[in-house]
Amino acid sequence: MANQESFAKKLDVTMDSQKSSGKVYRLEEVAKHNTPDDIWMCIHNKVYDVTKFQDEHPGGVEVLVEHAGTEATYAFEDVGHSLDARDLLAQYYIGDLHEDDRTEKAVTAPTNADGQGFSTGMLCGIASLGVAVAAFFLLNKA
Repeated sequence: MANQESFAKKLDVTMDSQKSSGKVYRLEEVAKHNTPDDIWMCIHNKVYDVTKFQDEHPGGVEVLVEHAGTEATYAFEDVGHSLDARDLLAQYYIGDLHEDDRTEKAVTAPTNADGQGFSTGMLCGIASLGVAVAAFFLLNKA
């Protein structure tokens, strides 16, 4: 299973498979589009014009305006948008963020060469610790 892709890549949560428009924007250009009538934002180094989406956004227009003109990847991921929301976002894609302005991709779970997620080992460690603590209290309940 060494060639197995990570779960996050299969789901394309970072929208890497989105076909490039060929247009490249600097962050300072994106920053100019920060009003309710003109909302651009960067998510995973892609630039989106979400102006026409503001009335449909389930979180309200305020959150879009709050992040208008910014690199909004953290805010987008912090909310935990669904795969449907990510698919919907694709229609507002207008270009890529310039290489000098790019941020590191949001990582959901680092993987090793075998494609195993770091979180699997952590989960086993935490579960083992929980069992050990429970055993300690049960055996010392005198």
